[in-house]
Amino acid sequence: MLLRVRVALPDRPGSLAQVTKVLGVAGADITQVTVLDRGAGQAVDDITVFCPDSTPRQALLKSLQSVEGVTVEGIWTTREAPGTYPELEILKYITTAGDRALTTLVDSLPVLFSADWAATAADRRLVYASWRAPHDLAIPDEVPARPTAVTRDGGLHLIHAPLPPLALSLLLARSEGPAFHRIEVHRLTRILEIFLSLPATERSVARQLRKEGRQAHE
Repeated sequence: MLLRVRVALPDRPGSLAQVTKVLGVAGADITQVTVLDRGAGQAVDDITVFCPDSTPRQALLKSLQSVEGVTVEGIWTTREAPGTYPELEILKYITTAGDRALTTLVDSLPVLFSADWAATAADRRLVYASWRAPHDLAIPDEVPARPTAVTRDGGLHLIHAPLPPLALSLLLARSEGPAFHRIEVHRLTRILEIFLSLPATERSVARQLRKEGRQAHE
């Protein structure tokens, strides 16, 4: 299984080496390390590891907690292929997806961000959701002025983002692991900016809204 591990650790030589060592001893094969933040003597890293299905997450947690100065912010499953630039591949595909541009984006975001599901809405009405989205999806009343990370009661982590040229909003949700980091919010913001600049975007949204309108009248 592929897991994402987020740790806060002292920003000094040798700290990351200690973390990777204990992960290796616990049976985790490290495939990627991403630095999310550095400052004030501390770093926050996302580490992607491959573990046999028999390896309990608790064993990884205990191993990491044994390293002085390390705080484990979360361990959760991921489907993102490490060592690649998946957002570039997705954006390349979206440019040729035609009327499927919006649905392609929504279906791809959970993979890109190690999240559970994504959805778009217009005036609190669901337009499209990825396959793992709940059937009773609650859409927030207010759309923020810019992409914003929030955590709902019950621990569901969200990024809520406006798509003003399309009169839509977007939700990206993660139930496992930590809240979305500001770097993840920034990354999503950039992806959405590129998506909204594509010629196929408005056509794909118009088609999706027409489809939803027909279904509502059936």
